[in-house]
Amino acid sequence: MIKTQSGRMHILHVVGARPNFMKVAPVYRALAQRDSFDQTLVHTGQHYDVNMNDVFFQQLDIPEPDENLAVGSGTHARQTAEVMIRIEPMLTRIRPDMVVVYGDVNSTVAAALVCSKLHIAIAHVEAGLRSFDRTMPEEINRLVTDQLATVHFTPSADADRNLLNEGIAPERIRFVGNVMIDTLLRLLGEAETSLASSLPRDFGLVTLHRPSNVDESEHLQPILEVLTEISRDIEVFFPVHPRTRQRLSEFGFSRRDTAGLHLLDPMPYVQFLGMQRKAKFVITDSGGIQEETTTLGIPCLTLRENTERPVTVSAGTNVLVGRDMARLRREIVSILSGKAKRATIPELWDGHAGERIAQSIEEYELSRVRLQLGPD
Repeated sequence: MIKTQSGRMHILHVVGARPNFMKVAPVYRALAQRDSFDQTLVHTGQHYDVNMNDVFFQQLDIPEPDENLAVGSGTHARQTAEVMIRIEPMLTRIRPDMVVVYGDVNSTVAAALVCSKLHIAIAHVEAGLRSFDRTMPEEINRLVTDQLATVHFTPSADADRNLLNEGIAPERIRFVGNVMIDTLLRLLGEAETSLASSLPRDFGLVTLHRPSNVDESEHLQPILEVLTEISRDIEVFFPVHPRTRQRLSEFGFSRRDTAGLHLLDPMPYVQFLGMQRKAKFVITDSGGIQEETTTLGIPCLTLRENTERPVTVSAGTNVLVGRDMARLRREIVSILSGKAKRATIPELWDGHAGERIAQSIEEYELSRVRLQLGPD
């Protein structure tokens, strides 16, 4: 195993989009608190986000990326290929001891593919999540990454079961909890104080970005109709993803008679977290928000037919609505009448997942060294 000049283990983190930074931050900080690691942070630039400024990294208490590959957008094949092409020479030059990948974006699987062929150890944070829907590009990324990974850090017990069912050896699986919740709990106090005093006491919060919901008028229009109807009874705030805003314009969505539906620009993480904390309910198609609302105890109505985070349904506040707009209306009526779903916080969603990952990586390194040295 090649070491840095300091003799410490060299960890290289690969992130591709803003949510990945919320996942890497607890791990990066936990490793930085130990004397046995050097770290490199690589942003593939899979998504450009104007909110990723100096304040963003200060809030997360991590440095700005050491490298930005500036891959940009494109088809799944083009984006995955560009990450592979641009990251390979860097990995060959740096030759880290371990590459840590996060979540299920194209950058995740691309880095894993390159590392596997360079014989570099791969750790997958948020391993084992499955929607069992292979029409989702993220599901393919998850499946491939977990077959290639050396160590699998899982957020929930169902993820462990999925990996075991796919033939992953038990000794390669580590149930560590949810790193996104580490960041949420750390920033929650700041998030609550960031809220504008002009917000109403009761409001709903909406976020939509998945192609299955926003790319076709026949799917987006019924959602907008329900949001408009809801906004006559309770104000609704809708930070609009750039993709969604483009579709709204293309489909000619009119804001007539929607005084209670507020279309906002995308929000920085801390401010959006603060709004989640105070919302009466959240309507979303995002995976991470299903986890955040469960932790915050906020009712979540997910406009998807399935989820790779089933623990948010079985234990948490999440209800899968799919495209059933009648059910969406019923669930909102139930929430507003004080009959929201009872829920609990899943095991190990306690704010210490990053520390458990750092400890596990350190133990992995010690076991590798023992193997190299051989028996006493």
